[in-house]
Amino acid sequence: MTTPPETQPPAPAGATKGHRNEAYTLASRDVDFLASDDLRAVRLQLELLKPELFLRREQINSTIAVFGGARILPPDVATARLAELEAGSADEAALARARKQVANARYYTEAVTFSKLVAEKLDSNGGHDFVIVTGGGPGIMEAANRGAQEAGRRSVGFNITLPHEQHPNAYASPELSFQFRYFAIRKMHFLLRARALVAFPGGYGTMDELFEVLTLVQTRKIIRMPIVLIGKEFWQRAIDFEFLVDELMLDHDCIELFSIVETAAEAVDIISDFYRQPGADETP
Repeated sequence: MTTPPETQPPAPAGATKGHRNEAYTLASRDVDFLASDDLRAVRLQLELLKPELFLRREQINSTIAVFGGARILPPDVATARLAELEAGSADEAALARARKQVANARYYTEAVTFSKLVAEKLDSNGGHDFVIVTGGGPGIMEAANRGAQEAGRRSVGFNITLPHEQHPNAYASPELSFQFRYFAIRKMHFLLRARALVAFPGGYGTMDELFEVLTLVQTRKIIRMPIVLIGKEFWQRAIDFEFLVDELMLDHDCIELFSIVETAAEAVDIISDFYRQPGADETP
């Protein structure tokens, strides 16, 4: 039985000014009170609970988390921007940036392909397992959600409120699209059902998410899962893992926690092979 919503009863005809004071407002309807620093713990709990209940309702059992840069453009958009600049009087720096965006657009294509291959090659148990989950924004996030949609599969989007406005992309399933205030709770939801992590080139956000997962797997706070980095040249230049081993900051087995590949097909094969192993855990 659904509990009726709490409503603020109208003040009686003889109400005093006290009944119209903010102190008299129902706590559950007092926006300023709920947004106060003292209620942070309650907000954290609510933000953890709401997506969990919705995901249970939609019977999302396991996911594949896809991370990557929000600045990566679809190939057609990147190409059109470059053509526009070349037709105008753009300076060489702007042209160089646009050419780099065209080159990086291949990662958008690979992310779309990855989600399509997941739908094709991994047993989704009627759409309840190996569901694509992203940060719900533009770039690689959009591409991964888009690939799932084009393959006829639902996907999850965990959007975040930012100082600069970020809208959810058009491809995450509406009933599986959520908005977060706290990065910590958002990252927790990324991993609660994750059975693989795929990281495309990206910036601080991508690095943060990747290294958190590596830390949790290394310290056995979460189960071992496939962690795949797509884009060999990018990752080998961005992070010198061998240097960390040489400097005794990592043991060599730490860099065996992940694989670096070039294509979406290789990433899907790694995930598929992992879950063919006897005893591999496919359930949350």
